[in-house]
Amino acid sequence: MSFGALMEEKRRTTTSSSSQVHMPKDIDWQMLDKSRFFFLGAALFSGVSTALYPIVVLKTRQQVSPTRVSCANISLAIARFEGLRGFYKGFGTSLLGTIPARALYMTALEITKSSVGQATVRLGLSDTTALAVSNGAAGLTSAVAAQIVWTPIDVVSQRLMVQGDLSMNKHLPGVMNSCRYTNGFDAFRKILYTDGPRGFYRGFGISILTYAPSNAVWWASYSLAHKSIWTPFKRSYTHKEDAGGSMVVQALSAATASGCSALVTMPVDTIKTRLQVLDAEENGRRRAMTVMQSVKSLMREGGLGACYRGLGPRWVSMSMSATTMITTYEFLKRLATKKQS
Repeated sequence: MSFGALMEEKRRTTTSSSSQVHMPKDIDWQMLDKSRFFFLGAALFSGVSTALYPIVVLKTRQQVSPTRVSCANISLAIARFEGLRGFYKGFGTSLLGTIPARALYMTALEITKSSVGQATVRLGLSDTTALAVSNGAAGLTSAVAAQIVWTPIDVVSQRLMVQGDLSMNKHLPGVMNSCRYTNGFDAFRKILYTDGPRGFYRGFGISILTYAPSNAVWWASYSLAHKSIWTPFKRSYTHKEDAGGSMVVQALSAATASGCSALVTMPVDTIKTRLQVLDAEENGRRRAMTVMQSVKSLMREGGLGACYRGLGPRWVSMSMSATTMITTYEFLKRLATKKQS
């Protein structure tokens, strides 16, 4: 029996119909039409990535800048010297990586959530605990799986993001990497030539340390926030499911889960971005920056405050991304649910 069916059975046997507040039905891995799930998922999440990409560019440029520069100044400089294309540097590379990375992410997420969820229910844990544990474990494994694809894509796309027009260098000194790239393929070729295959996995370890715990916390806190917000919200709708209300609760829960995650993981994300984008010089030779070199440079540039450069765009990006992601994701699961015979 699937996790969703087990949870539904448990609700029926433990809660009387007069006092039950109906949660939206769980749709798990066994209930999905996989081909529709991946095809529609690629289309929907590509649209989400397109809309949010400029915010990611702003966040990345702030993180690698040696001085504090506002989003407004960066936006104006990009618009003046690079035009609209400047806000989408590296987008093609990022989009190509989004499809396989999202496929890995969603597969790991749903399989783990279903298998761990079944185990927690059989162990006799409460609904709330079972949801939190299964969602947390699913978030952890999906983040690790996705980083296998995302890290090389991040390395290439972020280098293209921070590579602005030469005249922009006068306004934002230190943002540029020492190499010049014409496109994603050229960046791939040059990174492979100078750093070898390991160059594509710069910051892989710290990426796992950034995304795996934060993703686990996000999914666990999302499930708890969703249940706590949904319960009072649906008191007056005990026998009817309101799709619009469900989306509002999902959005509020996602925004709640995103705020703390962005605040806690920001310093590690800044270090990760610098490791993947910037180089250090030793005896006149260019070398990959180490974690300690990145931390020392941040401390020299502004202490702990330097670690939080780009917090505003990241907070907005994470909140918007999480809100659109979870509503799109739940909508996708309903579209891809197998027809019941």
